[in-house]
Amino acid sequence: MFDLGAVQTAVREFGFDGWLLYDFRGINILAQRVVDLAGKSLSRRWFYYIPAVGEPTKLVHAIEPAALDHLPGAVKTVYRRWQDLETGVGELVIGAKRVAMEYSPRNANPYISRVDAGTIELVRSYGVEVVPSGDLIQLFEATWDGDQEQSHFGAADLCRAAYDVAFGFIAEEIRATGETTEAAVQARILKHFADHSLTTYSPPIVGVGPHSGDPHYETTPASNAPIRRGDWVLVDLWAKFDKPRSVYADYTRVAFVGESVPEKYAKVFGIVAAARDAGIARVKEAFAAGEPLLGWQVDDATRGMIEKAGYGEQFTHRTGHNIGQEVHGNGAHMDGLETREDRHVIRRTCFSIEPGIYLPEFGVRSEVDVYIDRDGKVHVTGGEPQTEVHRIIV
Repeated sequence: MFDLGAVQTAVREFGFDGWLLYDFRGINILAQRVVDLAGKSLSRRWFYYIPAVGEPTKLVHAIEPAALDHLPGAVKTVYRRWQDLETGVGELVIGAKRVAMEYSPRNANPYISRVDAGTIELVRSYGVEVVPSGDLIQLFEATWDGDQEQSHFGAADLCRAAYDVAFGFIAEEIRATGETTEAAVQARILKHFADHSLTTYSPPIVGVGPHSGDPHYETTPASNAPIRRGDWVLVDLWAKFDKPRSVYADYTRVAFVGESVPEKYAKVFGIVAAARDAGIARVKEAFAAGEPLLGWQVDDATRGMIEKAGYGEQFTHRTGHNIGQEVHGNGAHMDGLETREDRHVIRRTCFSIEPGIYLPEFGVRSEVDVYIDRDGKVHVTGGEPQTEVHRIIV
């Protein structure tokens, strides 16, 4: 529920004169969620300006004059002509110098860059400096309440159990027939999800051998590979409870089909696991000391371990992503590679730490979820992180 007092306190703390929220036909899902409009169909442009101090003001179209009536603020301008819209935007920001919007300079962070360039130009034409609202968005869109926290921990336990199901299924099928397939393992995981009221936006990644070296490998009828004795298998799965506002859990584990893991696999896994643990340690140290922590700093701590081992070029993606109602959420990512994530890692948010090394013949990724509760306690969810390659005994 929208809390004007909390929003204005945050606007002041960040040194902004106001926060200008804008949407047109769903292009800014972040603004929609902040003002409790997610899932509602509006066909015209609307603006909602929240000053650091004082009463919010609204700009809505004559076709949808009640669009923002559920929000605080008695002053409402209703426009029909485009000229009235432009004048109305200027009136919203009169007297403001620095206004936050869902904008990222040079589109450096596309997760928060939801306002089109033309609208930014319009606001700037009134002498206003437009600044990114990234940390504001985190506070009012990416943080979890108690129900969401509980839903994550429940989904995390069931996702962890999915690995026992998947690896057990591989063992049973190979004992019975000599092999199984990537698609069959996918189907077994999805059945486990369905049996426990979990949903997911896409099937899990099940990659055998060279397929595990593709971070976003997708099994297709043409690529569906068999899994046999002596094979290397990577499984990346994510799910949430099938109910409104639930949040995801997301993990990756690796296994070898056989009693003894070859050294080439164990060596690379050891490097990846050490990098993962360095990222976790960086988060724990910062929150224990009460120090500010930015997303890129977690990436640096993790990536540095892999670069030191000589595999920097084989770690091709960011260390982690925010997790929310979408598996790739809208809070701070652990990223100093694809973007320089300057947003703060804050309480009541969750993110993955998932370093990987991807080689032509096989790939290794170890993914955990990290949740910071309201007291600043750091939780690594989904059970104990994987400490050695799982052996599927057949």
